[in-house]
Amino acid sequence: MIRHAHRLARGLILFGLAAVAWVGANEAHTAEVNFAGSIQLDDLLVPTDDRPRDFVFDGFTTELSMKLSVDVNEHISAQVKTCYGCHGFELGAAYVDFRPFDALRIRAGRFTPTFGDFPLRHDPANHLTSDKPLPYDMGRMLRLREFNMSILPAPYVDNGVEVSLAQSLGDSVDLDVHAYLVGGLRAGAGATDVDFIQSRSRELYYVDNNSQPTIGGRIAASFYLGPDAALTVGASGMYGTYDPDNRLDLLVLGADLVLRIERWALRIEYLLRRTRMDLGDDPSDGFLYGVGADGRYDPYSLKDGFYAETTFPIGEYVELVGRVDGMRRQGNVPKTSPLRSKSAILRYTLGGNLRLTEGWRVKLSTELYDFSDFKDELAIHLGVVGAF
Repeated sequence: MIRHAHRLARGLILFGLAAVAWVGANEAHTAEVNFAGSIQLDDLLVPTDDRPRDFVFDGFTTELSMKLSVDVNEHISAQVKTCYGCHGFELGAAYVDFRPFDALRIRAGRFTPTFGDFPLRHDPANHLTSDKPLPYDMGRMLRLREFNMSILPAPYVDNGVEVSLAQSLGDSVDLDVHAYLVGGLRAGAGATDVDFIQSRSRELYYVDNNSQPTIGGRIAASFYLGPDAALTVGASGMYGTYDPDNRLDLLVLGADLVLRIERWALRIEYLLRRTRMDLGDDPSDGFLYGVGADGRYDPYSLKDGFYAETTFPIGEYVELVGRVDGMRRQGNVPKTSPLRSKSAILRYTLGGNLRLTEGWRVKLSTELYDFSDFKDELAIHLGVVGAF
């Protein structure tokens, strides 16, 4: 039944795309091309350990984002984006947008599905710290291998289609609704967790691994509290299977809040991912813990996390940032894992940005990691960022 629903949804969406494309193709072309990007060089120092290379990518790393946008006409636009990081060059976006009217947007191609607040500003010039909040971290957190990175590393890029509706409810409230079908997160057969490398690996192709799409969406409401104040609250969700046999399902949920008053901002997000593990023929061979109170092995793990971040400008050239974030994992673990059935991280960050000139600034931040299973660590980031 679910497969038939997926096929029907995909058929209706493709029919709609074709209809809108036909309308756009019959209008006069007034293409407008825009190019933009940002680059960050960051140096990570871990003074509390003699060999941080064992559990983090320390030293110099570079992040680059470049995008080319084309407005074909009032109904059709397209964007191609490339990014460079520790994983090398990747395709960050390649999609076309159709707008039958101002409130409705249909996006098709390879893009970042709308989920939460932070992915909207994941490019290095759009946030004030060198790394990302723990729930969205992609390769900069300490002990990244032990925790298998974060909950939903940003940017999560996938192939699919997304429909978005923006509607004003009076003069002081805006409502945004997004729904999408994408290939979904991936792993191999017999997996116990998501393999994030498969989602961006050229060797495994940029295609769905199980022929069944993941469904997701987001709803957000913005309340304008005055000429210089606004509050946005949102909720997101994503559900699908991630293994080639369609047996292992996962559910990702999120909630976010952003409060802006003049130049001051407060951001709070919470994410969780419930992931089914392949227990194998004999779970006692591969897993550290035995059966639960019900006499069965629990096939699910739960990873959740949060961040609360505030930014405060001082004058024209300095902006301070403070953040508290955390992440934990609960559930059985493979015998080879260094984690326990409940493992957690808390991190405290204090930093600032110094604007050198238009589009160029220096990032400095200090992070204190509080681990439940490892010794605590101190990390210091010094980054230079340019936007163009």
